[in-house]
Amino acid sequence: MERQRVKNHPEKPGVISIVLLGLVQILSWGGSFYIMAVLAAPVVRETGWSQQWVYGALSLGILVSGLLAPLSGRIISRYGGRSMLASSGLVMAAGLVIIGLSHALWLFLLAWVLVGVGMAMGLYDALFATLGTLYGGFARGAITGITLISGFCTTLVWPGTALLIEWLGWRDACLAYAAILALTVWPMYYWSLPATATLPKTTRAKASGHSAIAPFLFWLLCAIFTLASVIMTAISVQLITLLQASGYSLAAALAVSAILGPCQVASRLVDIAFKRGHPIWTTFFSTGLVALGLLMLALMPHFALLSMLLYGAGNGLRAIVRGTLPLAMVKPEEYALVVGRMARPALIGQAITPLMCGYVYQSMGPQATIWLLCALALINVLLVFLLKRALPTHRAPVTETLA
Repeated sequence: MERQRVKNHPEKPGVISIVLLGLVQILSWGGSFYIMAVLAAPVVRETGWSQQWVYGALSLGILVSGLLAPLSGRIISRYGGRSMLASSGLVMAAGLVIIGLSHALWLFLLAWVLVGVGMAMGLYDALFATLGTLYGGFARGAITGITLISGFCTTLVWPGTALLIEWLGWRDACLAYAAILALTVWPMYYWSLPATATLPKTTRAKASGHSAIAPFLFWLLCAIFTLASVIMTAISVQLITLLQASGYSLAAALAVSAILGPCQVASRLVDIAFKRGHPIWTTFFSTGLVALGLLMLALMPHFALLSMLLYGAGNGLRAIVRGTLPLAMVKPEEYALVVGRMARPALIGQAITPLMCGYVYQSMGPQATIWLLCALALINVLLVFLLKRALPTHRAPVTETLA
């Protein structure tokens, strides 16, 4: 199957394509999942809406994205993903325009439903499913390169969006970001990905909606990815507050948090070390580093910088594993379906995490919150060990190094 795929497409995306795909992911994540971090405060100040409702709008968008993820997978497996990925920028842009024009809470929430649709169409899961369908095992290097570049999303987007808000106000900043998405996402995807019309007919025919992956393995993967996503979301929402509760000033907490983006470099180095082996070993490193980093934060908060270095490297590997581990376990024609189905529980978990994490923090305090995250991280390490024991013995997955 891999050799047949090589005849229809280049063996792997070129370097320029990988760079463009990484950049377009930065724009897409920055205009959807991460924009609320800098948008919420000015929205609350101007409108008087409660902070819970404003942040709840993001949860609503993530929930919609999770519910639609299996549908995105089916579309990619049948028709290819380039057109859907390219259209995602227009859908997100439409949502941002409505956000900028919202003077009623119901319209603001409706806008985030539309942004959630765009997220299902254009973020990691849809892109990885498209690459896996197009290139099979040869997509592994591309996925790693894309996550390396897009790992700097918050480092670039948060200051840039904050600057737009300072210059234009939050409403016009949303309109400006919408214009950026509308003008850049479509051409970048169409230039970077091959025409899906040339996908082998056998690939489309076998995409029937049922995967050959064993149910036990499937649900193990779902549990691993869901726990990892929940931990990532909780840290994204609560890290500054947790560090301040540990005695750090706001400036120091922000400085420690800024290290998370550059830690993607370390995760790339780890993945290079294991690129010829099964991605299960990268998964061990990912969950192990996350658990070690959180345990260090709980036990030795004065070493927060080191703990976030460890956590950041593990979390960077999480994005890589999310694409490469299923790729090594299923056939290319089934990959989009499996990724789409696995995305639903992870995204639903992300959607409810801010509410649950806020409840635990308010009712039990910061220490209990940290220890709860440590427990979830350790459980995830055990689940990966169980997955390793359950995996059938087979040869190493095909990668670009075998070309």
